[in-house]
Amino acid sequence: MKSYLWNRQIIIPGLILALALLSIQTLFSEFTNVQKLTILLLAIAVYLWTLAPIPTGTSSILILALILIFGLVDDIDDAVVGFLSPALYFILMVSLISHALVKVGIDRLIARFIINTSKKGAMGVVITLPVVILLLPILLPSAVARFKIFLPLIDRMNEYFGFEEKSLFRRFCMFVIGMMNQNSTMVIFTGGGFPILAAQLLKDYKVSEDMSWMGWFLHIAPPLWIGMTIVALFVWNFLKLDSNEDELERMTKMGSESIKKEEMPHNFWGVLGLFLIMIVVWILFDEDTVPLVLPPMILVVIYSLPKFNLITNQTIRNYDWENFLLLGSSFSVGILMETNGTAGALARELIYFVPNDGSVAFKVIVIAIFIFCLRFLFIVPSSAMVVIFPIAISYADQVGLSKEGLSFLVVMIIGGVMVLPIHSPTAFFAYSTGVFTKKEQYTIGVFSSFIITALGILSAIFYWD
Repeated sequence: MKSYLWNRQIIIPGLILALALLSIQTLFSEFTNVQKLTILLLAIAVYLWTLAPIPTGTSSILILALILIFGLVDDIDDAVVGFLSPALYFILMVSLISHALVKVGIDRLIARFIINTSKKGAMGVVITLPVVILLLPILLPSAVARFKIFLPLIDRMNEYFGFEEKSLFRRFCMFVIGMMNQNSTMVIFTGGGFPILAAQLLKDYKVSEDMSWMGWFLHIAPPLWIGMTIVALFVWNFLKLDSNEDELERMTKMGSESIKKEEMPHNFWGVLGLFLIMIVVWILFDEDTVPLVLPPMILVVIYSLPKFNLITNQTIRNYDWENFLLLGSSFSVGILMETNGTAGALARELIYFVPNDGSVAFKVIVIAIFIFCLRFLFIVPSSAMVVIFPIAISYADQVGLSKEGLSFLVVMIIGGVMVLPIHSPTAFFAYSTGVFTKKEQYTIGVFSSFIITALGILSAIFYWD
């Protein structure tokens, strides 16, 4: 056993590091020494973020230490520059607000709505649930929180309708709250950590400094909703292939379950009203007038007042600080790649695969394939975004493509690729319930990733340009 652990933790990573050094020296001979070390740092980061040989928080600290050890920055301030990003603190604020909304009973309100829908039979839920999931990020940013709300609700309804454990109803609903739920997060840039991060990168790289809440929605929502509708129809018909006619017949029968109307907390509507005011402020005011992070900061303070008492010291202690460290170190790596020219150099290498006379469509397809392949290496979408985004933007500059179109292509592909369960927390949770076979998971994942990527390519050529 000790020999196995020694091989896994010491020898194998050492061999991987040696091979990485040899490959970088051979393949990137025209790069400067600083750029070669940056690529080595990137390779180590991908290894740590993908295989997770050590805890996430520790690996994030190691990345920061390696930036200093490799001499890639002049001082510690430059190494931790990623932790100065407003997006990092925006994600923290939105996560705390999401916790407060669940604490006050927003989950019970959603549950009541879905269960009332079940009075029309299981098919009523099958039709309603995807619509709710696509719209819910506006009210409840956390995809994981949405999953946790719906999981017991779906199990309860599956039992109520008298279906088997791996029924068509339960499998389709698990797809909705797993994969579709994660994709729906992209619809607004305040809908969770990944879109918040992406919106900040658009601003940092001067792609679109005045991107508004509604502007983001109009860019992402049409292609995303079209894509997810196509995927949902495919998944329903795919899962229906091995379902018996009796189950399909029972799904069309009317339900009759009633839910006892619970008394909501006395401050429920006040809490929800303040949250909706924050959304209206995002819609009406651009960031130059009201900084994006300011309204949620104020709302977090208000929710912590004795009148509400929804956010306490314990709430803040329970926050996912490992993810905070991961995002901060990811930001630092991305900024480093941009400032020392590594991103641009990698983009120039990519250009060699594109003929000079290639059409815009061909160039977009090439970069889309590149983004897809790189995304496959990362477990965390946010980490993939920080690494891939600067390379894609440098590529856009050098081949004359629209930076805005290419930026949203990166967002769509990174947010939409879910071939493996580990590519998304909620997809992993859904797969862990055991309702899907590996064949079903991979078939759905490949089809969904292909459709989202294809819609991203078409949008980059015809819609976002």
